Amino acid sequence: MSAPAQDPVEEVTQKVEELFFDDEGKPITKKAFKKLQKDKEKAERKAATAAKIAAEKAERDATNVDYSADRYGKLPMNQSQTRTDTKYENIETIDESRVGETVTVRVRVQTSRATGGKMCFFVFRQNVSTIQGIITVDEKNISKQMVKYCVGISPESIVLVQGKIVKPVEEVKSCTVTCAELAIEKIHVVSDVNVRLAFSLDDATRPESSYEEDAQLARVNLDTRLNNRVLDLRTTTNHAIFRMQSAVCLLFREFLTERGFMEIHTPKLIGAASEGGSNVFKVNYFKTNAFLAQSPQLYKQMCIAADFGKVFEIAPVFRAEDSNTHRHMTEFMGLDMEMAFNEHYHEVLEVLEELIVYLLTNLKTRYANEIEIIKKQYEFEDFEFLPKTLRLPFSEGIKMLREAGVEVGEFDDLSTANEKFLGKLVKEKYHTDFYVLDKFPLAIRPFYTMPDPQNPGYSNSYDFFLRGEEILSGAQRIHDADYLTERAKAHEVDISTIQPYIDAFKIGAPPHAGGGIGLERVVMLFLGLGNIRRSSLFPRDPKRLEP
Repeated sequence: MSAPAQDPVEEVTQKVEELFFDDEGKPITKKAFKKLQKDKEKAERKAATAAKIAAEKAERDATNVDYSADRYGKLPMNQSQTRTDTKYENIETIDESRVGETVTVRVRVQTSRATGGKMCFFVFRQNVSTIQGIITVDEKNISKQMVKYCVGISPESIVLVQGKIVKPVEEVKSCTVTCAELAIEKIHVVSDVNVRLAFSLDDATRPESSYEEDAQLARVNLDTRLNNRVLDLRTTTNHAIFRMQSAVCLLFREFLTERGFMEIHTPKLIGAASEGGSNVFKVNYFKTNAFLAQSPQLYKQMCIAADFGKVFEIAPVFRAEDSNTHRHMTEFMGLDMEMAFNEHYHEVLEVLEELIVYLLTNLKTRYANEIEIIKKQYEFEDFEFLPKTLRLPFSEGIKMLREAGVEVGEFDDLSTANEKFLGKLVKEKYHTDFYVLDKFPLAIRPFYTMPDPQNPGYSNSYDFFLRGEEILSGAQRIHDADYLTERAKAHEVDISTIQPYIDAFKIGAPPHAGGGIGLERVVMLFLGLGNIRRSSLFPRDPKRLEP
């Protein structure tokens, strides 16, 4: 007996119930449908969890209001919108006598260190001074959110800090302000750092001696420093070095001005090499060529011929010498002076000797703080010098070298090695780091140098030395036009290139002498820095034209 026939309507209904559709109404398999349902349930559970977490956070936030919101944050860019009567302090003026005062300072963040979630320590820096700052969570003014923000401030950011001066629990030996610190009440970022720093300022100011104790310490080499010079110049050591450099110029100008010297400004674009020779930079000058001045020499003398009497200049000097040494640069600052005298060039030499003693004396007394800051990184022996400058004939220097076993000719120029060795011999015998050699051989001096009338082969010229290295070269100049022409020809100088200079002496000029000092070399040697690039703001040498 056959099975009863199925109702057609029931059959169609059964088939429809076995079909499965996705959220867009498209048919899918039963397996895919089950997976879709599971995903929906999972999403619903996730959404419920997120809603619960958000509700809990909202509840916490409602009971944990940031009561410090107006005490920290990023300030809008300064476009000189407003001006207030806020007094901004220098941190170098802060000490324990001011405990209890509330001050406002604008400083760099050198370092920051969190302690748990409720405290953060800072080292703030301002020029050569540093001070410790501390912020601690409390119930009224300093919130956890504020401390968290402080922890995130990048090193080298500029911040505006309001804080109370307090006495630290113990002396803060890592800062220049040791007996006081700032309890931070407000802190706002003025300018933040948005790139990775090439090195940390802590690494860049580490004492050289520390590498002997721990060879694993990060050392910032000189090329890295110079490639990132703006960052490097922020160190307290460099601030002190360039304050010293500024001081040398100030004292040079101070000494000479008080003695009736006039400051002059001579051209640096000239039509001929001022010292003769090929060590000169040639530049295009419209339809002809010009040169960068190797010194203000010729113009200083022309000013003497113009009856200025006593002149000086502080200006750049350019030397196209391919010398990659610790003491040579292609551009440096020259401190030059020239002076008419009455009877003997030693009148000028004595002024120069007194000038250097004045510089050395005042650097040691007026800039003792800067010297101590530099010593912390670059240790060096205190500079020794005599009240009355030691002056030796060049021949005596040669004699000292020979007696010490050095083979050197009577009229030979001093090599760098022999300069240093002679400086060592002078220090041992006379206990001075500064001395003068007088009466150099004529053959190794420029064409305008006056020969010594009593000692053939020698000249009325001199060099000054600090720590065994030359810092000043000078001489009596030839002031007779005919003799000057004769000496220029002997040095194979094309007279046509210096005709205006020679012509200045045809109308009469007094006897005169002078000298030129290398600023960066003085700073390098006085501070024992070991490389002239450390005492040059943005050094130029045969391999460096940037930054």
